[in-house]
Amino acid sequence: MSRMSTSKDTPKDTPKDAAPEGAPAADSPLVHGLKQRHLSMIALGGVIGAGLFVGSGAGIAAAGPSIVLAYAVSGALVMLVMRMLGEMSAANPASGSFSVHAERAIGPWAGFTAGWGFWFLLCVAVGIEGIGAADIMVGWFPGTPQWAWVALFMLVFCGSNLTAVKNFGEFEFWFAALKVGAIALFLGIGVLAILGILPGSDVSAPGTANLTGEGGFMPKGTDGLIIGLLASVFAYGGLETVTIAAAESEKPVQSVAKAVRTAMWRIAVFYVGSMLVVVTLLPWDNKEVAEKGPYVATLDHLGIPGAGQIMNVVILIALLSAMNANIYGASRMSYSLIERGQGPKVLGRVYSGVPRLAVLASSVFGFVCVLLSYWRPDDVFPWLLNMIGAMILVVWIFIAASQLILRRRTEREEPQKLVVKMWAYPFLTWVALAAMAYIFYLMTQQPDTRKQLLATGALTLVLAVIGFVRQKLAERSERPEPSAPVAAE
Repeated sequence: MSRMSTSKDTPKDTPKDAAPEGAPAADSPLVHGLKQRHLSMIALGGVIGAGLFVGSGAGIAAAGPSIVLAYAVSGALVMLVMRMLGEMSAANPASGSFSVHAERAIGPWAGFTAGWGFWFLLCVAVGIEGIGAADIMVGWFPGTPQWAWVALFMLVFCGSNLTAVKNFGEFEFWFAALKVGAIALFLGIGVLAILGILPGSDVSAPGTANLTGEGGFMPKGTDGLIIGLLASVFAYGGLETVTIAAAESEKPVQSVAKAVRTAMWRIAVFYVGSMLVVVTLLPWDNKEVAEKGPYVATLDHLGIPGAGQIMNVVILIALLSAMNANIYGASRMSYSLIERGQGPKVLGRVYSGVPRLAVLASSVFGFVCVLLSYWRPDDVFPWLLNMIGAMILVVWIFIAASQLILRRRTEREEPQKLVVKMWAYPFLTWVALAAMAYIFYLMTQQPDTRKQLLATGALTLVLAVIGFVRQKLAERSERPEPSAPVAAE
């Protein structure tokens, strides 16, 4: 049985050994090769995923114009979570991010549960994204096998993550730049169309007709708003990767602080702003919104030539970006867990500053998920999807609980490390926890999300039990043997 912690990253030793501002993080074997421009663009583009480009169509169909409210409410929750995570990560940058914080605050079992649960989530997501990207390529090149495209993408991004971390940073920098450019262009075109001044378009300014007509702002009542709220919550998943990447940046403390402080306007502009543009320009019950996706449907409505292919390129970029980031995030999370004695030691070996075996293991598991989607599409693959359905909420709960504990400890022992502070602590942290509990309650009211909740709960329970047993065994093995009594003469 491997030890539960090492001197590099234990809950007890981390505060004493944590790097000062601007210094490398505690996970010193990793090379700090990410530049500030990499982190800035990863943080900026990290909120723009395929879930926004594609999945938001189902949310609009369910909630109507009130999808704007749903994204605003869930966005506010995400901002609170990111602020909490930023506070802890700026005080103690580590490639294990929230898993390290949970271990320090609650115990090794909590770090084990949050870390391996998130790893599982990312690996399954890699498989889903690979399938989505391959589908686009098959559409462009009919007759080519889907598996070949998935294999190609896996090889490219596994290869890029096996080399220096700066290569991951360069991929993400350009992917994020293209996504940010695309969404900014869409918003610019949309605003001009709303004002009725889009050059070359005969679409007149819609005013508020689409927001208040066709059943009103909430055409399906609170039930529709709830479905839209659940869809929007999970669209924000993946923002946590920036705090993992910051540990390998040149200035981890400043990088985390800057990324978290700009989260508010990024969420407001990219998510809430784009949803507002879509539902203002198109009737919410337009069939093309669900069939083509809200962005393609909007551009088609405005008469933008080649809108479908343009958005397919953007969606492909978003999917490939997510694959790259998730392989990176999964490998660094597993590396951190292994360094703390919570996984097979062999995968923790670092070559030229890169945990290559952890990268390979994460990539292989992602590819296995793709194979399962071919071999067992009716049972095993949906089961995997359900298991990760609510995992991001489990991670957020660990983040909030850890922040409540670590904030008090840091204020008492090392207040100078509070470079980023949670707003209105502890009130808003408790508000966020209450909101997460309410979302869990809402999930029990919908058949599909109820299955996800039960499957994710089962996975979380299994991980927690394994982590707790490992913790107790480690504590027992480290307990000193009682000395033998001295025999009387």
